[in-house]
Amino acid sequence: MELDLNILNTKSKIDIDDKFYFPKEDLKKAGILDMQEVTVKGTLKYNEEYQLNLTIKGEMILPCSLTLEPVNYPFNIEIDENIDEFIENSKKTQKTIDILPIIWENILMEIPMKVVSPNAKNMQTKGDGWELITDSEEKGNHSLAKLKDLL
Repeated sequence: MELDLNILNTKSKIDIDDKFYFPKEDLKKAGILDMQEVTVKGTLKYNEEYQLNLTIKGEMILPCSLTLEPVNYPFNIEIDENIDEFIENSKKTQKTIDILPIIWENILMEIPMKVVSPNAKNMQTKGDGWELITDSEEKGNHSLAKLKDLL
């Protein structure tokens, strides 16, 4: 989304109210199965510094960490940041800024490390000769327990 920075010469702010759809290939690279429209509302102000205030809402579909089933994960991101450095590093010489990379970066930071489907509670955790071990359980290697007596 390109914003014309020259508008800030005549107005105190630029209002932003838009919906975005991200390409499937970008979603796949990020490990997101699907994401419907993302709503972005906010303002861009200039008062000696460019200040971006946004609210980003949407829902991404992520794979369950245990079953790989699709899990809906709603997000609501608040951005309040100075983007002077972003404008200076922009390769464009004209007075516009594309805020879509800022929006995408914040969505990527919102992806959780682990998502578990509600259906995963019914998942089998033991079988013939195997057992699921989680990080919260402390299981020692019992085959080496006899060596402890030698100390």
